[in-house]
Amino acid sequence: MSTTGKTFEVRLKLLEKYLFEVDFGEFGNVMTDEPPPLGDGEGPNPSAMLAAAVANCMAASLLFALRKHKDDPGELTALVSGTIDRVDNFLRVTHLDVKLHLGKNSADLPSIAKAVSQFENFCVVTQSVRHGIEVSAEVFDASGAQIL
Repeated sequence: MSTTGKTFEVRLKLLEKYLFEVDFGEFGNVMTDEPPPLGDGEGPNPSAMLAAAVANCMAASLLFALRKHKDDPGELTALVSGTIDRVDNFLRVTHLDVKLHLGKNSADLPSIAKAVSQFENFCVVTQSVRHGIEVSAEVFDASGAQIL
């Protein structure tokens, strides 16, 4: 572990079967569980948590890139879908597809081209995950026009 990098900690505790309590400290707890037949599906599974982390980081990075240039995207939403395939006989998340939707039209966002060209570089999670999982991203404005 690097002595110069930032560190963080999250605690997990097995409650039963595959149900874990994930303790985010001051931010509270979340329950995770595997779907049947292993678990009872009482919470998101780790693959969904991974997908949420990637989508959240990409949305925040796009927001950061836009706000850097004083642009306000309005409502910003994300939809992430994942693919799980067998790789060397083991199940692996092989692809995440993130679709980001802005609440304003691109014509109302003067810095949209610059923001879209650089936002993925700001995303710590996505850039880390891409070393093992293909991640694609698309950006749409309020009219549904695809920007990226």
